[in-house]
Amino acid sequence: MKLAVVGATGMVGGTIIKILEERDFPALQVFFYASPRSAGKVLRFKGDNHIIQALDDSVFEAGLDMALFAGGGDISIQYIPPLAEKGVVCIDNSSKFRMDTDVPLVVPEVNAEVAKNHKGIIANPNCSTIQAVMALAPLHNAFGLKRVVYSTYQAVSGAGQGGWHDLEEGLKGTPHKYFAQPIANNVIPQIDIFSDGGYTGEELKMMRETQKILNLPNLGVTATCVRVPVFNGHSVSINAEFENKIDIKEAVQMLKKAAGIVVKDDTENGIYPMPICADGKDETYIGRIRRDNSVENGLNMWVVADNLRKGAATNAVQIAELFI
Repeated sequence: MKLAVVGATGMVGGTIIKILEERDFPALQVFFYASPRSAGKVLRFKGDNHIIQALDDSVFEAGLDMALFAGGGDISIQYIPPLAEKGVVCIDNSSKFRMDTDVPLVVPEVNAEVAKNHKGIIANPNCSTIQAVMALAPLHNAFGLKRVVYSTYQAVSGAGQGGWHDLEEGLKGTPHKYFAQPIANNVIPQIDIFSDGGYTGEELKMMRETQKILNLPNLGVTATCVRVPVFNGHSVSINAEFENKIDIKEAVQMLKKAAGIVVKDDTENGIYPMPICADGKDETYIGRIRRDNSVENGLNMWVVADNLRKGAATNAVQIAELFI
């Protein structure tokens, strides 16, 4: 396999490279692409030096089999369709193709089977959506999901290097440059731009992507997405209502048995998931699992994951591994 990583010098691209190495992804040749300002830099991968190439039309003649894109939506729109036409399997981390009916939106532990129906493009879901559906899918299979309410607490790494820098410098007293408001010692109830209905782009992504991944187009979903002063690791409070009666002990056991999930739920001893638990890990952590007594078949849970890894890079590499 000849593999390319596009956006190799960004936070997600760099994490993809790290995970490809950790998981010993079996590519015969690997190419790393970034912006012209990064071209010529040396990147160490699996013990060898690799020269970062500027992304341009020469990529179409590189003879690639697969490309992992983490260069942003504009880059994806420009380069992915022509590469897909040449038979390259493109796994895209941007939001540009996620809701395209011809593009599978994949979380391997949840709906790996749809990846094989691709037409050259496979979309990697939103970071918070990934960890949320990891938690919801096993419960939906058992109890029938009816409605979901999301409240997210999203780390600055989800906004890339600019967001990270804003928090890092803001804690030193430097004025913010990236976010619309200061993030240091603050929370910002806005991620992405507001739509006419008052939801932000991030909230709409979570709502629509959940419906698509779980194949529940009529599922009631609402979301409030908030940026918090945490460097890495997203947290999501999930309130879910089901069609059938919920047994909490049974629900916990189902989550414990599900692939990629770690249950940390011992509130008597102060054990529950936090971003520092998930940092650097590929698993999705779930705790605070309890009945919602305000509805007949309701459940609350707290879900945490490393948004750069399972929320982006690891999920993309897992999709790629489906084709090995």
